[in-house]
Amino acid sequence: MVFLWLTSAILCSILMQIPTFILSSFLTIKPIMIPNAASLHSAFDPVMGTLSGGSPTERRLSDMSGYYADTKAFDSLLAQGDALHYAVSAVAPAEGEGALHYAIGNLLPGRVGREYFMTKGHFHAWRAAGEYYIGLSGEGVMLLESEDGTESLLLPLTANAAVYVPGYTAHRTINTGDVPLIYLGIYPAQAGHDYGAIAERNFRHVVVDVDGKPVMMAREAYMGSGMF
Repeated sequence: MVFLWLTSAILCSILMQIPTFILSSFLTIKPIMIPNAASLHSAFDPVMGTLSGGSPTERRLSDMSGYYADTKAFDSLLAQGDALHYAVSAVAPAEGEGALHYAIGNLLPGRVGREYFMTKGHFHAWRAAGEYYIGLSGEGVMLLESEDGTESLLLPLTANAAVYVPGYTAHRTINTGDVPLIYLGIYPAQAGHDYGAIAERNFRHVVVDVDGKPVMMAREAYMGSGMF
């Protein structure tokens, strides 16, 4: 009993020496600030690839200069008109650690030479950030490439299918079908986008039409193959 009394007395003495504002930070339950309902709900069209209340970022054919291997085919197509290539609308309900953003993409069908229409592709500015791509409609593939360019992977992106993009991985969406490829991307708010690294060196592989099927080829091998 004496031991318990001494222990309690010592504990009380210690607590009395701790400033009140420090104790309150431990004992007070801090309220969680929930954003307004309007920022927590959004609607998208899985067929049209549009987002209610969102303003899409559009990429036209001219924005893709330097990304396709067959420059003659690119110039010839551009001479016919600077058509819309793809559009992306994003939702950012919150920022900071733990927050998520998502975007809906609409990638139009077509080819530049043998290469299928594609996005610019990017790394995440925060390299460790992963991302999920979810196919809504259309047919396409995701081209993944390691940061050092030594590994490449081609995965199908179709309706009711998902592709996980690990951190430190460049990723590009490619439409291999005859209708728009519509998809969602879900990623950390802190991920950011690094397009500069891709603009500087591009992907090491291309995806081309061979006998009606998408085939991944090393860029240099394709350019030296005489296929265009």
